[in-house]
This record gives sequence, structure tokens and C-alpha cells, in this order.
Amino acid sequence: MSRSVTGSQSGVGRLRTAWKAAHEPVPGVSARTRRLAYAVPLVVLPSSIWRLPAMFDSGMSAGERLYVPMLSVVSELLAFTGIGLVARWGEAFPRWLPRLHDRRVPAWLAIVPAAVGATVLTVVFSLLFPIATLMGTTIRGDELPPDAPGQGTGVASLWFYSCYTPLVLWGPLLAVLTVAYWRRRRGGRVAATAR
Repeated sequence: MSRSVTGSQSGVGRLRTAWKAAHEPVPGVSARTRRLAYAVPLVVLPSSIWRLPAMFDSGMSAGERLYVPMLSVVSELLAFTGIGLVARWGEAFPRWLPRLHDRRVPAWLAIVPAAVGATVLTVVFSLLFPIATLMGTTIRGDELPPDAPGQGTGVASLWFYSCYTPLVLWGPLLAVLTVAYWRRRRGGRVAATAR
């Protein structure tokens, strides 16, 4: 019995160590920047949760039932990469990567995708989504169907907008984190910690 308890405790210990390694900021990251990075997955989480009940809709195909939770998981994983802009794994490849482990991540390898992502997310969620919502269209300009989420009134519409409105912050937060990462990494210098 003690063997299984020890085994589970070591599993918990490994998980705790991995969690700490994934979230521990590198030197030079301010407390404010760290909080912004941790906020990114939380900004995406409400919309990810909002989508999940849709997979139980009787009118959905098997592919759509798989797509909905996968979209939520992929969204959260992409949001989690914002933490990489303040954590060690954003500056050095993890040990489990053969040939690359513990080597320095080239700054451009994080900056370019983060900058592109921040730009796309800002255009889609901070510009197109609010404009389309005000105009009553999709972001492509098509008329919204009457059963579109947010078209109704009452609790359902309030729930939709409460869950999707935080996405307006995703792109700008990622942009701030990208600039902070670039400043910290440029020229191989580590910025002084500002609190």
C-alpha cells in the first residue's frame, strides 16, 4: 500500500514541478507583465466554456461534436503560449526535446508568431467582432441568422456576450507581452526587474 501512495505522491510531485517550471518567470520579468501573461488563458476560458454545451446539441454531426471541444482545447493551448513569453520555456527549449534541449530559443522564433498572432487576434476580436456585433452581421459582413448566439435577448444573449467579450483583450495582451519579450531578449540583455 505504501508503494502506491509513494507512486502517486511522486506523480503529484512531478506534476507540481512541471507546473512550477511552466509558470515560473525568468529574471527580468516584472510582476505586472507576469500577471498579464497569466491573464491571457483566463481571458480565453469563458468562450471555451461557453462552446462546450453546444456539443450536446441534437442537430450536430459527429464531426461537429468533436470540433467544438477541440476548438476550446486548442484555444486554451494557444492562449497558454502567452505564458511562454515570460517563462523559462520561452527562452530555452525544454529537456524533453532531443537535440534542442536547454538551448536558447532564438528570439525571432517566439516574437514572429506572437506578433502575427497578436495582430490577427486584435483585428478579429478587438475590431471586427465589435463592429460586426454593432452592425448585426458576421465578421465577413453576411447577415446574422435569427438563431445566431447573441441575437436574442435575455439571459442567453447576456451569457454569450459575457463569455465572448473578454476575447477583445486577447490580442492586445499578447501584443504587450510580445513587446516585453522583445525588449528583454534584444541584444541578449536581460532587463532589470520593474515592479
